[in-house]
Parts: sequence; C-alpha cells; structure tokens
Amino acid sequence: MPLALLALAIGAFGIGTTEFVIMGLLPEISHDFGVDIPTGGLLVTGYALGVVVGAPLMTVLGTKIPRKRMLMVLMGLFIAGNLVSAFAPSFAVMLIGRVVASLAHGAFFGIGSVVAASLVAPQKKAGAIAMMFTGLTVANVVGVPLGTLIGQSAGWRVTFGIVAAVGVVGLAGVARLVPDVPKPEGVRLRHEVSALKNPQVLLAMAMTVLGFGGVFAAVTYIAPMMTRVAGYSDGSVTWLLVLFGLGMVGGNLIGGRFADRALMRMLYVSLGGLAVVLGLFTFTAHDKVAAAVTIVLIGALGFATVPPLQKRVLDQAHGAPTLASAVNIGAFNLGNALAAWLGGLVITAGLGYTAPNWVGAALAASALGLAVVSAALERQANKPVTVREVVPV
Repeated sequence: MPLALLALAIGAFGIGTTEFVIMGLLPEISHDFGVDIPTGGLLVTGYALGVVVGAPLMTVLGTKIPRKRMLMVLMGLFIAGNLVSAFAPSFAVMLIGRVVASLAHGAFFGIGSVVAASLVAPQKKAGAIAMMFTGLTVANVVGVPLGTLIGQSAGWRVTFGIVAAVGVVGLAGVARLVPDVPKPEGVRLRHEVSALKNPQVLLAMAMTVLGFGGVFAAVTYIAPMMTRVAGYSDGSVTWLLVLFGLGMVGGNLIGGRFADRALMRMLYVSLGGLAVVLGLFTFTAHDKVAAAVTIVLIGALGFATVPPLQKRVLDQAHGAPTLASAVNIGAFNLGNALAAWLGGLVITAGLGYTAPNWVGAALAASALGLAVVSAALERQANKPVTVREVVPV
C-alpha cells in the first residue's frame, strides 16, 4: 500500500479521536463551563450536524481546488477548530470550535476516499479506502480511551491540544506523501450534483444511514445498558468501548478485503449478521461475558459495511464521485443522530435500556432490504435486450 494512505489514516485518526473523545470528557467540560450534561451534549449534537452540513458545503467550495490542496485546507480547519476548543473561554466558544472542526470531517473522508482509491489498482480500491478508515477505527481503540484518561487527569484542554498536534502531523503527512492527484477532465460541479440523482447512489446512502444507524442505536446507550442491565461497574465502560473499537478495526479491514472480491455479498453478510446480533443483544446484555462478545461483533459487523458502502457510492457516481463520497460520510453521522433519537424514544417510553437494540436490528434489517433492492435493480439494468428477428412472410 502507498505511504500516502498512512498520511490519510493519521488525519482520520485525529478526526475520529476528536469526534468521540468528547463523550468521555462531557462531565468535566460541562462542570468547568457551569452547564448541565444535557446542555453539554450540544457539543456532540453540534459536531454531528456540522458534519452533515459541512460534507457537501466544503466539497462544493473545493471543486476548483486540487484534491491534495483541499485535504491540506481541511486539516488546517480541523487544527484550528481543536485549538479554539482547547483555549475556549466560554461554552459558546467551545461549541464554535467543535463546529469548525466538524466542517472538515465529511469532506476529508469523502475526498480522501477518492484519493485513496486513485492510488491503487481497481481491484484494490475498497482495501485502500479501508486503510484510510483504519485511522478512524484505531482512534476508538487508542485515541479515545487515552484522550479520556489524559483529560481526566491533566485536564480536557490538554486533550484537545494534543488532538490539534495530531492534526499538524496529519497535515505534514498529506503535504509530504500524498501525490498531486489531477482532477478528472470535464468534471464540473453540475456533474457532481447530478451524481446525487442516481438511484443507486441514493440507495447506497440510505443503506449507510440505516446500517450505521443500527450500530449506534445500541452503542449510544451502551453505558446505562452495561451498568444497569449487565452489572458492569462504571469504570468498565471504557474498556468495553475499547472492545467495540477492536471489533471496528477488524471489521473494517475484513470489509475492505472482501468488498474488492464480492461487494454486494459482503453487504448481505455484514448487514444481515448485524441485524441478527443486534436482536440477540437484547438477551446477551444480561450476561457480562456474552455482552462483551456481542459488543465486539457489533463493532466488527458494523464497520465491515463501511468500505463496501463507500466504494459502492464511488462506483455508482460514474466519474463524479467527490461530492457523493463526502455526502455519504454525512450519511453516517445522520444515521448516528437518527438512531440516538429513536433509541431515546423507546427508553423514554419505558421499554428499558435494551430496547434500542431492537431499534438497531430493525434499522440494519431495513438496510439489508435496500441492498437486495439495489442489486435487483442493477441486474435489471444490466440485463441484455433481446432483439427478435423479424422474418418476412
């Protein structure tokens, strides 16, 4: 694999850390700014919404800029947002810093996916995309727990300062290692926008929202589920999230490897398996060992969908993949927000802390249904037209 993929993975590591570490530091940040936890949660919501809006916005703004230079601009924006967060004198400024950092998220992964795929042979594209996303998954194994530990011991501002430093390393790596990838000739903004009208692209994005939403329906409420249902201590939740992160790393690499061989089959297996495991989590959540194993499987099956879904979007965008790729990253975050909301509804309705698992199973099963529909439409479109020979009488 080209060294440029390492630079992209470092950037992805920094972005993944800043996205998720806030959850572990929310009590400390809320206390320091004198706000309650629900208000502090706006730092999570604001980031997610910033990704959804920033993905297409930053990609459109960067249509006239070479992809390498745009990646450098995005990393600069990421660094600036984290520095604002690190030195924020008030909660409002902290929120602004989070939004600024989030604007780089979707476009970086979207453009980075296109660049990663362009660096390797066609039969290795999904694997290259998976290598870049490995930075995001490793962030959940190393960056988030370590950032939480540092924030709790040395102060959360130190954590965001370190994340900004990781961004500087990523920026230097992109500048040094990523080649100047020429933009495809003849591709304009209108071509990029028109790709979003492709039914196959829209179906892939819908699969992203529902499939990844299935994962976060369960994971968003994993702390109360594990402490109040499985019987784990509060301090064990961090290590359960590490297990989830390890599953993500393995699933991402496996998904990338097999998506290059049989993309739709990989989606069937991962989405179908995810729906089953999420349904079973309702029962395994009552046992410590079974719950831990299930958490690993959810991370693995959930992230096994990422490379094939991202490659599916790139393949179906037909020569104008950049905007579609970035919007699909926003779809991941839209799925997170949707699932968290639906999971909260069933808990509020009094159905218990395991009820979001059924929501996740239903979302994943719906994504599987869309995958079947997508494949059927593709077969129909590729079906050869039989021309009957007319013999004169």
